[in-house]
Amino acid sequence: MCGIWALFGSDDCLSVQCLSAMKIAHRGPDAFRFENVNGYTNCCFGFHRLAVVDPLFGMQPIRVKKYPYLWLCYNGEIYNYKKMQRHFEFEYQTNVDGEIILHLYDKGGIEQTICMLDGVFAFVLLDTANKKVFLGRDTYGVRPLFKAMTEDGFLAVCSEAKGLVTLKHSTTPFLKVEPFLPGHYEVLDLKPNGKVASVEMVKYHHCRDEPLHALYDNVDKLFPGFEIETVKNNLRILFNNAVKKRLMTDRRIGCLLSGGLDSSLVAATLLKQLKEAQVQYPLQTFAIGMEDSPDLLAARKVANHIGSEHYEVLFNSEEGIQALDEVIFSLETYDITTVRASVGMYLISKYIRKNTDNVVIFSGEGSDELTQGYIYFHKAPSPEEAEEESERLLRELYLFDVLRADRTTAAHGLELRVPFLDHRFSSYYLSLPPEMRTPKNGIEKHLLRETFEESNLIPKEILWRPKEAFSDGITSVKNSWFKILQEYVEHQVDDAMMANAAQKFPFNTPKTKEGYYYRQIFERHYPGRADWLSHYWMPKWINATDPSARTLTHYKNPGHMERLHVSLG
Repeated sequence: MCGIWALFGSDDCLSVQCLSAMKIAHRGPDAFRFENVNGYTNCCFGFHRLAVVDPLFGMQPIRVKKYPYLWLCYNGEIYNYKKMQRHFEFEYQTNVDGEIILHLYDKGGIEQTICMLDGVFAFVLLDTANKKVFLGRDTYGVRPLFKAMTEDGFLAVCSEAKGLVTLKHSTTPFLKVEPFLPGHYEVLDLKPNGKVASVEMVKYHHCRDEPLHALYDNVDKLFPGFEIETVKNNLRILFNNAVKKRLMTDRRIGCLLSGGLDSSLVAATLLKQLKEAQVQYPLQTFAIGMEDSPDLLAARKVANHIGSEHYEVLFNSEEGIQALDEVIFSLETYDITTVRASVGMYLISKYIRKNTDNVVIFSGEGSDELTQGYIYFHKAPSPEEAEEESERLLRELYLFDVLRADRTTAAHGLELRVPFLDHRFSSYYLSLPPEMRTPKNGIEKHLLRETFEESNLIPKEILWRPKEAFSDGITSVKNSWFKILQEYVEHQVDDAMMANAAQKFPFNTPKTKEGYYYRQIFERHYPGRADWLSHYWMPKWINATDPSARTLTHYKNPGHMERLHVSLG
């Protein structure tokens, strides 16, 4: 987890422009480098480093003697870099996983390169010999990337939008900044004057397709067919492998644990893998909640069962409300569900950074979208429509859950790892017949639960614990977090403001006082940038006016807790 920033064809003084790069310093607290590109006085790279692998040679932009014309700035982890190195007999000059991008590019060009990367990444690759610039982002957008480009060919890219919004350019008073789409790469021509021209934007991978790098995987042989025992066995193999490959780091690993199914499976599998790898430190797990929080109780049960060194972080409603401004600034969104779920994750990340030496943090993100875990999936008209909705949610992860997970942890210099979004695991899960993946017997994620039924990885009552929205599970059953927020906001936004909401905010007009309040904070930090969020996150197939699961009729009662929106999993 690092912060990348690059400019091509800047008309302004670079030493002034580079101040914008400091806006993402939180992503890389260990070191910073700012480097001009030889021969192009108006092109440069900025890099904030969180040293996770190769403390000696890990600074960027990465350049190696063999390819003096290649410059690489990337944020992410490439889990199969050693396998690729051995397979193609590449000679590495560093221990940095990203070096593989240079070798693969030299060997087979950008398309071959990006399809071979098993991991999460956002990168800028400059080839001065062939006068090309390449941008790329992983399938689900686990690592963030934003870009701004003007008609005259000025290009600016950054891990977070906040590193671009204050940039100046002579041809435009307001630089349009937008997220770079996940699962895509872009090819741009580099002109002699340092400006660029876009040649093509390519979607290189669909989440349903088995990735090309699977050909070089050493995962156990999967068995063919959709017989239930076969499927369960394959899922266990792939999930174990997804966790195992993510152990790649020179820094201490911890895990978020909400006591929900997803984070519990991740924590239990992680602990098992760390023992097998003979890691010398105990796994620390972290839960957050207010007093009387169901998540804290459930997480405690899991921690006792798996034997982790467990920490509970308590916060009160006042602390949560006070954090809203910082949280919305970090997130760069005003989506109601995302903001609600981010407060707990932001506060627990702050605690981990301040009180422990964990840097790499595992979490259960992505499972709800992949395994149809949201409670409204019970209302899906057919397995095929449920499948379609699941894929839509995965495509939009970069606007919601993956955005929240990255920004709340990166704000405190932590690197998040999400095994449920592993390419091999997710593409296999999506290849299963649609009817296998739907809720069964009134229980969502039935297949995932059944898969680990006999494993004794986690307590049975947790394995079959119905879902609870993280933003609800962290508070007591008596007083949901969303209700606490709504009661507070009631005194901050009056009826006259709401009556004028459509005039003030014509795009994505907030329908509630809570939505209005978040939007006000967002506009204060990022005026005129509302289009970063194309639409609010809302459940489908039901007449919901609020995204919280506790407002839905399917939500049984306090003894049967459902979770609509994921955070720690």
